[in-house]
Parts: sequence; C-alpha cells; structure tokens
Amino acid sequence: MTWKQTPRPRRNQPTVPDSGALSLELAILAPVLLAVFALVIAAGRIVFAGSSVDDAARAAARAASIQRSGGDAQNAALQVAEQTLAQQGLHCTNTEVDVPTGGFNVPLGQPASVTVTVRCTVRLSDVGAPGLPGAKTLTGTFTSAIDQYRVRGDGVDVLTRREAGA
Repeated sequence: MTWKQTPRPRRNQPTVPDSGALSLELAILAPVLLAVFALVIAAGRIVFAGSSVDDAARAAARAASIQRSGGDAQNAALQVAEQTLAQQGLHCTNTEVDVPTGGFNVPLGQPASVTVTVRCTVRLSDVGAPGLPGAKTLTGTFTSAIDQYRVRGDGVDVLTRREAGA
C-alpha cells in the first residue's frame, strides 16, 4: 500500500493581497448606513409631529364639547388647538381647525357630539431633518360627546319649556 503525502503549503508562498479591503468596505457602507439612520430619525420626528396634531385635535374637541353654542365651540377649539401645538413645540406654517357645530342643534336629552379636525402644514426641515426640502400636512381628528342634558344654543332647556307650558 502506498501512501500519498499531500504537499504542504510553503510559507513563503504569495497570498491574495487583501490589505485595505475592510477600509474600502467601510468607506462604501458608512455613508449608506448614515443616510438610513438619518431617514429613520426623520421618520420618527414626523410621527411625533403627527402625534402632536392628534393631541391638539383631542384637546380642541374636548374644549368645544363643553361650550354652550356652536360659535363658542369654534372659538374655543381654535384657541386650544393653537395652544396645544405651541406647547408641543410644533410650528405650523398653516393651521386649520374644522369644527362642525351641528351637534349643538340637537334637542336636549338626545346624544350629540362634536368632531374637530386639525390640519397643520409643517416644513420638513423643521420636523424631519435640517435641509430636508418640502412640506407635509399632518391631520388629526377627534370626536367628543356633548352632554345631552346641558343647555345648548339659545339657553332654553327642557325644564324651562315645560314650566312655560310649551
């Protein structure tokens, strides 16, 4: 039986030159990873801004629902929405607060609600990342119940109408 010996590699044999390959990979991947990281941060800030608009809609709907008339509800909702956005540190280039007041015309004793929609247009450079071009309109909507036994509108409630013989 013959044994075949496998040749041993020589120590002085030239190897494949890969010196500097890791530096090259890092130079290629680093900007890509930084760009992805920056986009994740920008997306998170935009989501946070959307949450601030939702908070403003919630507070505005609650403020509108405790008013006695539709006009007062619109004024209160606008004021509270702007205050809430300012407290959250969100600077809108355009703010719209939509308050349909049909719920204030519902007769006493029947359930009613008011829905407030807040639209806030923000520059992406303010919300996302510095230098990011463009703007985004963020929208938040919230519905709040109007107390069905609270005096609304003209200030005449059910008991007063009954006492007057109506």
